[in-house]
Amino acid sequence: MAKVIATAAAAGGLIGGYAVARWTGRRELGGAALAAAGVLAASQWRRAAGPVPAAALTGAYVAAFAGSHPLAKKVGAWPAVFTVAGGVAAASWVVAARASR
Repeated sequence: MAKVIATAAAAGGLIGGYAVARWTGRRELGGAALAAAGVLAASQWRRAAGPVPAAALTGAYVAAFAGSHPLAKKVGAWPAVFTVAGGVAAASWVVAARASR
């Protein structure tokens, strides 16, 4: 169950954080949504896979957020957000699935 929650929180945090910032016009609100989802995902990753994989996935989450900005200049904002969210979700699923074996 932690695998599903973490994966959904990570993807939802990236997508939701951008959506909140865009639709409210307040970047700090989007950042708060992004951070809250990241904290939830990190705690679930730690629970499912342990501290080292959780730290790596948290780093990937932050890198995805940062990487979405230059990617957005090439493909557009929403495609960039969906791309990085999908990447983090896939990584989350794979790492948590390996840990549950």
